[in-house]
Amino acid sequence: MISISLKFLTGRYHATPWGRHVNEGAVEWPPSPWRLLRALVATWKRTLPELRQQEVEPIFRALAELPEFLLPPASTGHTRHFMPWFKKGPNDRTLVFDTFVSVPRESRLMVRWPSVSLSETQREVLAEILRNLNVLGRSESWCEAELTNNVVEDMNGHWCRPLQGDVPRDHEIVRLLCPDSQRAFADDHVVTVTKKTTGRGKTKQTLEERSSIYDPAWNLCMETLQLHEERWSDPPGSRWVSYVRLRDCFRFKPKVRLRQTAMNRHVQIVRYALDSTVLPLVTETLPVAEAVRRALMGIYGQLTQQNGVRGRSKIFSGKDDEGQPLTAHRHAYYLPTDEDHDGRLDHLTIYARDGFSPDEQRACDCLRELRTGRQGEERHPLRLLCLGMGTVDELAHGPLQTSKVWESSTPYVATRYAKTRGRNRIDLRSPAARAGFLIKDLRSQLRAVRPDIANGVSIEPLWDQNQVFSIARRWRPLQFKRFRWKQSDDGGQRLAGAFRLIFSAPVRGPLALGHSAHFGLGQFMSVGKREAREGRGKERSDRREK
Repeated sequence: MISISLKFLTGRYHATPWGRHVNEGAVEWPPSPWRLLRALVATWKRTLPELRQQEVEPIFRALAELPEFLLPPASTGHTRHFMPWFKKGPNDRTLVFDTFVSVPRESRLMVRWPSVSLSETQREVLAEILRNLNVLGRSESWCEAELTNNVVEDMNGHWCRPLQGDVPRDHEIVRLLCPDSQRAFADDHVVTVTKKTTGRGKTKQTLEERSSIYDPAWNLCMETLQLHEERWSDPPGSRWVSYVRLRDCFRFKPKVRLRQTAMNRHVQIVRYALDSTVLPLVTETLPVAEAVRRALMGIYGQLTQQNGVRGRSKIFSGKDDEGQPLTAHRHAYYLPTDEDHDGRLDHLTIYARDGFSPDEQRACDCLRELRTGRQGEERHPLRLLCLGMGTVDELAHGPLQTSKVWESSTPYVATRYAKTRGRNRIDLRSPAARAGFLIKDLRSQLRAVRPDIANGVSIEPLWDQNQVFSIARRWRPLQFKRFRWKQSDDGGQRLAGAFRLIFSAPVRGPLALGHSAHFGLGQFMSVGKREAREGRGKERSDRREK
């Protein structure tokens, strides 16, 4: 008996049955013996050309007999791709389905020939060919193959055998393309015979010249392109054989996992990458952050629901059990950021000083898509990919970097109103007076939120030659959405500005201060030395020109 073990490294087997179109969504399962034998011949010619045909041909002829399959638990899936077509123009696309069989990565597909036997030398040759077989099916079907002595009866798998007699009630018939042991190794369709006559009279001779583009010249080796050109319905040297497999062979029964009740890992930071056909502008930082909060609160409620009562997270909501806002800024900060400086949000950082509970971490892991209310969001949803979870010391990207110089990436919104009457009134018509009021308010927020870095900080306004606040030398604070969804929010009526913070020693982020700081406003991003020098130089030149 000959037994072969196949392991699909990615957990997927991609192959379309002969005579079916890829967009039909049909998948070949088990792999057809015709495909397996061709793959072995190709592996021999590609990787072991030193083996002579006389050594391998008896092996392949033996494997042309009908095998049996022990199929592992499996399910089906597919992906969709819009490929360039150029039929109606340079931007034309066509939809292509890629259907595959999904199997556990550790499982193995067993193939055996019960009535076939090989000599010890032939087994060594076959084992060497199998070690070099790395693809079965399409190019993305990576596999490992090895010769085994026997087939271990896997209780989770089931046999697929040639049809003999009646079909069991819980089984179905599947047609597999198999090699014909007599015609597969013939050359009647791959060899071209030409006759050439030489001499005259008694010296006249007719010679036949045989030529083939295949080596070896077997019908088994005919290319698909030639088969289509010659309009073969089935490859020469092949035959269709009815096999019997379990009717619900694609009904995968996953292992039952106990709910994880304890996680020792301390997580303060959750990082995401944002993806969409049209990413939101930086000016929509506040709506995106609010949408993240709403989504996480909903997911958390579903995960922790008991007896019809949904759970509530203080960290996500920022409110206690009585619905009162939390103090000391220990609840979550939702910080969307533009980290490639193209004017559109591409990352999201969620930060909680005291960390997230196991259920809150599960909710963050389940966050996949956002509904922010943007125009055209139905056609271009905003998707999220979780990049990692950890502590502030473990993650050092985006707003979590360390620097001495920090600049506003979103407008700083004052936490109080400026007085316009009385002794300490402020002239709102004066840019310097507005900047002074905001700097004083910013210092008080630093002392309240980050007292460890509040001393010795220098604060400079970021504005253009007209003394108008400028963020990233591109946006004005008025361009940012500063009103939250709740009716009582007045963030859009408060003074807002942009500033540069210069500390005496490097400071670790995140750094978000002021009104709606937990929703991405008042956010500062670290600036390198070179960028800081260029920014200050540009401001000085603008003032000189003015």
